[in-house]
Amino acid sequence: MTSLPLPYADRDLVAAMRRALEERADAERAPQMQRYMKSEMPYHGVPSPAVKASCREVFAEHPLADYSAWRDTVLAMFRDASHREAWYCAVALAEYRKYRAHARRRESLALYEELVTGSAWWDVVDTVASHLLGPLHAEHPGWMAEQMRAWATDADIWKRRSAILSQLARKDEADLALLYDCIAPNMDDREFFIRKAIGWALRQVAWRDPDEVVRYVEAHRERLSPLSKREALKNVLKSGRIAAIP
Repeated sequence: MTSLPLPYADRDLVAAMRRALEERADAERAPQMQRYMKSEMPYHGVPSPAVKASCREVFAEHPLADYSAWRDTVLAMFRDASHREAWYCAVALAEYRKYRAHARRRESLALYEELVTGSAWWDVVDTVASHLLGPLHAEHPGWMAEQMRAWATDADIWKRRSAILSQLARKDEADLALLYDCIAPNMDDREFFIRKAIGWALRQVAWRDPDEVVRYVEAHRERLSPLSKREALKNVLKSGRIAAIP
């Protein structure tokens, strides 16, 4: 993906965010966080609650004027990141409540695509899928269904994982036909993060419709991986509704 220029980015906000993270840095915690996340990018060592508090402070002090400023500032923070916490702050700005209307515009999907493919790891990808793609789907269901079906067959595994997980937060409003269409082209994939996503997405459905998930798993028992089936039926098994995984 070609990186476009960002003429509307609020560089003062990006710099203030960087300073806030540096002020809260913990040199002892940083390498532990990096090892846990298996990250090539270093950490400042700022725990999640402190990252969120820093974001709230900086975002409140640097309001963004319009959609272009929001989009370009999110991307500038993401692209300029020297430490992984800055990625988390970029995602936090993307989903910040004050800019909810911006986040739900169709053209924002290109921004989310860059966050997904650029980070290429579950910590950012799963937040984008659940907190950003999900609400965008709620706003534009037909259009997003078309986009997610395309993502589900993309060469990039993180776009495929995102498509599978994009309805996690939609609960009773989830489009099962879309979910199954996103799972189908990935059902034979041996990649751990794809198999895990399939199971996780089905498990969310099982909270409200366990019989449907049991039916689906039984219907595809030969193709679904053991990991996907185990994750999908975890809570169904605990409830005693079924005795064993098909």
